[in-house]
Amino acid sequence: MIEAINLTKKFDDITAVDNLSAVIRDGSVFGLIGTNGAGKSTFLRMASGVLRPDSGSIRIDGQEVFENEAAKRRFFYISDDQYFLSNTTPGDMLSYYRSFYPDFDTERFHLLIKNFGLDEKRKINTFSKGMKKQVSVICGICARTDYLFCDETFDGLDPVMRQAVKSLFANDMEERHLTPIIASHNLRELEDICDHVGLLHRGGILLSRDLDEMKMNIHKVQCVLKDGMEAADLVGLDIVKTDRRGRLLTLTVRGSLSEVEHCMQTAEPVFYETIPLSLEEIFISETEVVGYDVKKLIF
Repeated sequence: MIEAINLTKKFDDITAVDNLSAVIRDGSVFGLIGTNGAGKSTFLRMASGVLRPDSGSIRIDGQEVFENEAAKRRFFYISDDQYFLSNTTPGDMLSYYRSFYPDFDTERFHLLIKNFGLDEKRKINTFSKGMKKQVSVICGICARTDYLFCDETFDGLDPVMRQAVKSLFANDMEERHLTPIIASHNLRELEDICDHVGLLHRGGILLSRDLDEMKMNIHKVQCVLKDGMEAADLVGLDIVKTDRRGRLLTLTVRGSLSEVEHCMQTAEPVFYETIPLSLEEIFISETEVVGYDVKKLIF
């Protein structure tokens, strides 16, 4: 289990992570989402021991991560900015990582490099962005760590490779209980693979919930109300957002599906239907509540 307690990190007068507390339980795929500058990458760099927190702590099973060799052997960090030793090949990186991770699976590394169509003897600095990302993922998987920290891991991968990486994650989760922590702007990618989501905004965490639970408690309702009736007249409905196109209202509401349906049936509208929200729509709804509104950015 990874636990962040009152974690804070500042860069001069900029607070990148602000008093953040979160728990990442083993065996789940934890998706870290957030607005630009929310602190996702900074959080992962502290979780991996690259940065020292200014205050608070981050621990793996009770062990502080920073400058703790034993704790660092339990995870592999795939950064957004790919970095490899100068003039190295994938084969060179195999030798490098094998010296840090005693359970590194050399045989699987060779097999995956071949299956991904990569040249083990070619210098990595001649690879494309996507190919470099593939090398990082293969190294991370073959390190056989308990945790895999992924910062925009799917960025730069084509659809086939994205699906291949997801399959690798799923396989290792089932076989050896790997726990991936994935920070990404691509919410549709996370929705396919994550079962728990942490939403960051301005360095703090707005919520941390199971994705299924989150979806069960927020819904979209499209309806046409009776003449003279407005959304505000829907008694008992916790409305987060209202959009209108002619007589058609689109409401984003909180509450269980049964509660929402009861309220709508009681109002006896001309028409209504409930529609599940995507993770992207939930993200927009939650951040609008704290003032991150697309309309304010445009107008």
